[in-house]
Amino acid sequence: MQAAAQEGKRVNLTMNTPAAILWEQGRLRLLDQRQLPGKVEYLPIEDIAAAVQAIASLAVRGAPAIGIAAAYALAAAAQRSAAAGRRRSAETALQAVLQRDGDALIAARPTAVNLRWAVERLRRRGAAEPTAAALVDEAEAIHREDAAACRAIGEHGRGCIKAGDNVLTHCNAGALAVSELGTATAPLYLNHQAGVPFHVYVDETRPLFQGARLTAWELARAGIGLTLICDSAAASLMAAGKIDLVIVGADRIAANGDVVNKIGTLSLAVLAAHFQVPFYVACPSSTLDWSAASGAEVPIEERAEQEVRQEHAALVPAFNPAFDVTPAALVTAVITERGLAKPPLAESLKRLHDASGELSRH
Repeated sequence: MQAAAQEGKRVNLTMNTPAAILWEQGRLRLLDQRQLPGKVEYLPIEDIAAAVQAIASLAVRGAPAIGIAAAYALAAAAQRSAAAGRRRSAETALQAVLQRDGDALIAARPTAVNLRWAVERLRRRGAAEPTAAALVDEAEAIHREDAAACRAIGEHGRGCIKAGDNVLTHCNAGALAVSELGTATAPLYLNHQAGVPFHVYVDETRPLFQGARLTAWELARAGIGLTLICDSAAASLMAAGKIDLVIVGADRIAANGDVVNKIGTLSLAVLAAHFQVPFYVACPSSTLDWSAASGAEVPIEERAEQEVRQEHAALVPAFNPAFDVTPAALVTAVITERGLAKPPLAESLKRLHDASGELSRH
């Protein structure tokens, strides 16, 4: 039952990056990514309130990672409920945990679809097998599947990067955001292991600097050549012909192929289209949301104004959406664990994933 956590740790150690999620002897610990790169520290998650706080505060972040974390948090809550020996039947108590605690987890971050997907998956398993052991098994399966998906994304995306390419990436869609290799970074890691020479431009990704603090840190630890840039430098680099492709992750992809990702993704997609630079999106099937017809139907999380102001700005009103929507027409291809989906994305995504049944789970 510990295979998922052990496999995640093994691969992340190979990449010299600490695992974002640890599940050991029924206990959940989450890497506090707010402390990176200065300190590697794990938060013990003793109850659902702690899990909600960790997700909402970005201690754990990245769409796949928060889905895995939520699954383990629910499974641990079910274990605690069973151990408490409530007077109600064990099945009734478990269903109450899944409903109440599941709702609390989903509300922690409304945009990334993997969070709801993972909760709903545990709810279905709990309805079929109402035991804490079944929920633990399902959470561990989600963890294992994500690790396999990341590696498959890397294999399918490797061919997008040619020897000598300069790659631009945004935010952190790396090992810290998932179970191991990342989504957007998985092709980078596998090509680096294979000895393919390339260079990565990492934008800082304001206002919380997930590119500067996280992606740059983990790629440097893996020995991948990189240069950190200000967000506003991307246009100049593309104009000078110094960017060969862009690879980003996704927090949700709508049925028509619209991509919801970290704020600033749309700007890069528009620039890439203007300068005729390929723009790739990498994500597992669990990030596809067939229930959302387009990106316009996806709720966009707005975060605290102080994240924008920090200590540098005047005390004035600030607008801080965490995500934006990139139209499908600007996407060269979506790289998933089942292969590349190319335009028209609505048809190719459906054709690529219908056989697996992934889309019907949303």
